[in-house]
Amino acid sequence: MIKLIVTDIDGTLLPEGTHALDPEYFDVIRRLRDRGMQFAAASGRHWKSIDELFAPVREKIFYVADNGAYLGTWNRDLIVRTLPKDTAAAIVREARKIPGVEIAASCADWIYMEDKNGECWKWLEEGYRYDLRFTEDLTSVEEGILKLALDCPVNVDAIAAEFDRKFGDKAKMAVSGEKWLDIIPVGVNKAAAVKELQESLGILPEETMAFGDQLNDMEMLNQAYYSFAVGNAREEVKRAARFQADTNERRGVLKVLQALF
Repeated sequence: MIKLIVTDIDGTLLPEGTHALDPEYFDVIRRLRDRGMQFAAASGRHWKSIDELFAPVREKIFYVADNGAYLGTWNRDLIVRTLPKDTAAAIVREARKIPGVEIAASCADWIYMEDKNGECWKWLEEGYRYDLRFTEDLTSVEEGILKLALDCPVNVDAIAAEFDRKFGDKAKMAVSGEKWLDIIPVGVNKAAAVKELQESLGILPEETMAFGDQLNDMEMLNQAYYSFAVGNAREEVKRAARFQADTNERRGVLKVLQALF
């Protein structure tokens, strides 16, 4: 019996950077909960963005946010993990050297950026509905940083490899989109957060269904027997998953969940 459903958001439920979920998902989540199944949204997004996206059912779901650095519910932080301050500062200084890269620092309550006039600020604010704060210097942010998100206009895989070479012993690199590199604490990923959620709820991987599309979803898919790659997923993700759903634009996850009934 399936007892937990976990799904990525961008690229899996939605086209990347959009913020309007098909209302049928809310009905399905209510029906899942009525039948005793738990639901978790696992994303590189900040938890506030997840909270707004799932507002009609926010009290019925778990949030695995910032690629696993945050686990919580609509009214409670369960786990918050942050980068060492000196590591975060060193990564920011290195990222500034790359032409065109913009940096967002995700903290527990909001996100900091150094350029409030750039396209990235506008996209995060309007597309993801982020609660953004301006700072002249990200290295001076006092709050703990859960994640540094690098908006890479080109070669995100190559940038990820280079940052892994320089900082791989101090932070984890997670490619989470066509141009997004998320940098999170060592040992943090969606799978680790899902494992902690499973253990707290007494749910086995064999009782878990998971959906994803990007490299940062692959570990999470391995944490669920019923692992699905959506039709538009990267080929590496399709090879890692046991099953395949339709594309996000064709509501692939919704079709699988409806079939449960």
